[in-house]
Amino acid sequence: MTTAFEPIELGGNRLANRIVMAPMTRSRAYGPGAGATELMATYYAQRAGAGLIITEGVQPSAIGQGYPDTPGMHSAEQVAAWRQVTDAVHRENGVIFAQLLHTGRIGHPSLLPDGLVPVGPSAVAAKGQVYTHQGFQDFVTPLELAHDEIVQTIADFADAARNAIAAGFDGVELHGANGYLIHQFLAPNANQRTDSWGGGTAGRVRFAVEVTRAVAEAIGAHRTGIRVSPGSPGNDIDEADQTDLEETYTALVAGLAPLGLAYLHVLEGPNRSMTGRLRKDWPGTFVLNPHTSPGPTDHRSLGLIEDGAADMLAFGALFVANPDLPRRLASGGPYNEPDRATYYGGDERGYTDYPSLPA
Repeated sequence: MTTAFEPIELGGNRLANRIVMAPMTRSRAYGPGAGATELMATYYAQRAGAGLIITEGVQPSAIGQGYPDTPGMHSAEQVAAWRQVTDAVHRENGVIFAQLLHTGRIGHPSLLPDGLVPVGPSAVAAKGQVYTHQGFQDFVTPLELAHDEIVQTIADFADAARNAIAAGFDGVELHGANGYLIHQFLAPNANQRTDSWGGGTAGRVRFAVEVTRAVAEAIGAHRTGIRVSPGSPGNDIDEADQTDLEETYTALVAGLAPLGLAYLHVLEGPNRSMTGRLRKDWPGTFVLNPHTSPGPTDHRSLGLIEDGAADMLAFGALFVANPDLPRRLASGGPYNEPDRATYYGGDERGYTDYPSLPA
């Protein structure tokens, strides 16, 4: 029987365990040009006991930014800044992937340079608001990406992946979940196109597959993972039609499987049958961020590895407050409680000041 505390090979790296630090936005990229900082290096290095760290979302282009003080991976200055993070994690014998996140229609012009406006697969505004430096503001109607702009966006992802490797990352994860750009192309309410990038299932999965293929060709499939969240309503995504949902994600996995990726990362919703279907169809490493709402994922989910439901398990909120989470999981706790008031923005408080267990 395989346990969460056994090593696993991933992307040419031998991971110390099967515990993943899930990607979590923290909005503390205060370095020049939306760059990483020394404090961010400390934060990630503290958590290097994870078998794999996946960073917060990192925008692959300036127009991909959707929140204040989130980091980029599209300039030489940003690449240099990220090097301090990867060096710090590697000194602690950790393995770290950068998550590439283009927020698409989720954002606001005030967060973008040079008068840019958020973009999406269709000119359909999301319901809701986004936090900006001026407070909460309504989502705007995005500009619909033209074919040539979609091709350029795919190239931006590939360039950002190359930058991530140049910055010392062990690989990248593409954010295809939570209602951001890749997910927007998958969802029929956000993607109302009638050309080859929309319409039926094949058109809606095309962008996700083409982005992943381009990144895999740029840095190697063994360094490329992708995260999806089937059925998640986050950021005004509507995938409530179960027949369409199953057809979409079955087609997506069929398109991704031949690429030989490092892993598929599933952010699970209440429908565990969908998770089982994707697990069955996926030929490679399967990372699961299990649905445990309203509580956080903790040691009670470790059996999902033992029974073969997943190869690796991703933990979110508990990694915020417990830099030594693998040790705590092994002993069934105790766990520090995360301070939600310090999740986004701020200084070291609620970021790098959570205590570890005594040695």
